[in-house]
Formats: sequence, C-alpha cells, structure tokens
Amino acid sequence: MKFEKTRGQGIDKEKIVSVKRMNHIVEVVAIKSLSNGLNKIKKLSKTHYVNKDTGEILEYKLSENRGQNIAGLKESFRKIRDLINNNFSGKGNEIHVVLTYAENMTDRKRLYYDFDKFWKRYKYKYGSNCDYLTVVEPQGRGAWHCHLLIRHNDVENIYIPSDELASLWGHGFVKIRSLKGVDNIGAYLTAYLTDVELTDETLPIAVTENKEIKVVEVEGRQKRYIKGGRMHLYPPGMNLYRKSRGIVFPEIEKMKYRELKKIVGNASPNYTTTVTIKDDDNKKVLNSITYEHYNMKRIALGSCKELAFLEKEL
Repeated sequence: MKFEKTRGQGIDKEKIVSVKRMNHIVEVVAIKSLSNGLNKIKKLSKTHYVNKDTGEILEYKLSENRGQNIAGLKESFRKIRDLINNNFSGKGNEIHVVLTYAENMTDRKRLYYDFDKFWKRYKYKYGSNCDYLTVVEPQGRGAWHCHLLIRHNDVENIYIPSDELASLWGHGFVKIRSLKGVDNIGAYLTAYLTDVELTDETLPIAVTENKEIKVVEVEGRQKRYIKGGRMHLYPPGMNLYRKSRGIVFPEIEKMKYRELKKIVGNASPNYTTTVTIKDDDNKKVLNSITYEHYNMKRIALGSCKELAFLEKEL
C-alpha cells in the first residue's frame, strides 16, 4: 500500500467521526471507505493474518531493527502523545523531570529496576496520591535518559527542589523542565524524544536519510533539529513508556460531524490533513482518512488577541 498526505479535504456534516477530547485538545478522525481492499485482511495474532479471499494464513514481515520500523514507532509515540495530553495540561500540581545517568548506562533491565526504586522512594517522601508517566530517551552514545511526568492529585501546586530529586535518584543529574506556556505537552515531549539536534556528529543522518530540518527556539536561542533523527536509536521490542494506574487513555466518542460544534463551537481546526491510501500500483484508492486537530487554548488566545485589536481600533 502507498500513502499520500494532502491538505485536509473537509468533512461532510452528516459523516460519523471519531472524537478524542484530551483536556483542551480535541482530535477528529473521519474515515471514508472507498474500497473493500482493506477488509480482505484479518489479523490473527502479532505475527500472522488471514487473507479472507483465499483463506491463506500469512506471516507479517517484521522488521529486525525497530529503528527501521518507523510506522510502528510513530504509532507508539501517538499513544504516548494521547496519554500525555489526556492526563497533563501544565497545571501547578504537575512536574516534568529528566533522570540521567552519570555513567554511560546501556542496560535496559537496570533502567527499569532503578526507576522502580526511585518511584517507591518518591512516594514515601512526597505522598502516594500521585501518578506518573515515564518515557525513555536513547542517546547517541548508547546511554538512557528517563523523561518523567508526575501529577499530584491532592494538591493544586507542587514544588520539589532538584537537589532532593537528585538524592532520591542517586545515579546522575536530575533536571526539572518548565512546562509553562506549553499548550500541547504531548506534541512538545514526543518531538523532543524523536528529534535530535543537528551537529557534526548527527549530520550524516540528515544527509543519508534526507530528513527534514526544523528550527526551534530553546531558552532564547535558535537551534536546528533533525525531525525523527532519534528514531533509529530505539531498539526492537523495547517498551517505550510505563505509567501508573491513574494515567488513562482518552475515550473515543462517535458522533456526526455537525455535533462537533457543541464541543469546539465555530472554531476552525489548527491543523488538518487527509491521508489517501492506494494499492501498490498507485492506481486504486483503498481508503481516505481526514484528521482535524483543535487546540482550544490556542484558539481562545487567538480570539483574545483579535478582540484586543478590535477594541484598540474602536
């Protein structure tokens, strides 16, 4: 199959769509079935599927290196983004912590063991009524970092000195990153985990794989990053994230597209795209999927700026 991405083509108001509400972020998916081509396959397990036309049981072609399986990694990070946006929005009772190793620590089993010990010590010191989501980040030299989002459920604001966290961690540096002003924490963090800064060392990745370069302002300075440049560092079969029981996925609601107005009002999406799926010969269209993304904080901020401008003009 081949995938072609274009600007969003619009959605019929009577179309049944899937809607995810994640705090102030709303995502919409509309699937337009144009062919039965995608319905000929039924998944049997992680490794096998059946062709319903022939009854033939076939094996999925699994990538030996997870870094090569970009589609699988993108799906994992989509789940992580949804988890973040559904459970964290930058409130005063949330913190973002980066746990690092002083040594070049490459043992994944030890990484999980060390984190479990840290989390038990954390709850003992600061209270057990809190939830976490942790995502691993590989470094070019093979070492691991942990990005940790913590939400305290029984307070409105939380402040913890970094030296206290470093003492609880005990393996290296601890950084507490501010989420102030970040209106899409899921996109911000997953981009941080998949992109890599453009340097002399990482330049071959951008050249050989023809990667997109993006410019981001970090602490008042402009830096260049290779989009998706960290993907090849994730080994196959590794669980990228862990979470506590209170961190939940968003529910998916089914509704007619016109009913979406009850949620977003008359706002236009901040982002929309349509993905057309074609057969291998690029002749037959199998399906078409349209995505819409609404960031209600960003939309509200834009409305406030527009209102202030009009008041100034009057």
